[in-house]
Amino acid sequence: MSIGPLQLVLVLIIILLLFGAKRLRNVGSDLGEAIKGFRKSVKEGEEKAESESKEKLQQRKDESGEVIEGEVTHKEQGKS
Repeated sequence: MSIGPLQLVLVLIIILLLFGAKRLRNVGSDLGEAIKGFRKSVKEGEEKAESESKEKLQQRKDESGEVIEGEVTHKEQGKS
């Protein structure tokens, strides 16, 4: 058994009667703000992880003196 459109409309009407239009509008806007905040946090976390990864690669390059991921040093540029 699946929920048909008639049952869905009936459930929505019952919810509207129980909570009222104003309260549902507030819940909807609060939910929208929460989703927006979550997306912003995820984006900031990805940017932070990416910058930390770049810093670690740079530290490895500085410590070992080796070229990492196809980067060209100043000495190699003159040889080409």
